[in-house]
Amino acid sequence: MTVQKPKFGTFVRERRTAKGYSLRRFAELVGVSPTYISHVELGKVDSPPTADRIQKMAQLLGESPDELFALAGRVPEDLPKIIQSQPEAMPALLRAAKGLNPEQMKKLLDQANKMGAKEGAQ
Repeated sequence: MTVQKPKFGTFVRERRTAKGYSLRRFAELVGVSPTYISHVELGKVDSPPTADRIQKMAQLLGESPDELFALAGRVPEDLPKIIQSQPEAMPALLRAAKGLNPEQMKKLLDQANKMGAKEGAQ
C-alpha cells in the first residue's frame, strides 16, 4: 500500500498553523502577499513558489527544504549541477536507489557520507 503524500499547499497550511503563524505574518516573513499564500495553500497557483520562497518557507516551518521542493514538484537548484558533474554515475546511482525502502536509503546515505568524509581527509 502506497502512502499518499500531502499536496504542497495543504502541507504548508498544516505546518503554518501548527507553528502558530497567521496567514498575514507568514506571508510577511516569506516576502509575499497574504493572498498569494492563501492561493498556494488552496492549490490555486499555476506554478509552485520560487526556490527562494520554498527555502524561506521550509526555514520558517522547521521542515526539510528538500521535502518541500519535492511536494512543490521542484528540484533543488544544486542537484542538476551535481548530476551533471558525473553524468553517467549519478543518474545510474539514482536509478539503482529508486527501489530502496527508507531504511535502505538511510544506510546508503550513511555509507556515502562516510566515503565522502574519508575522501576529504586524504
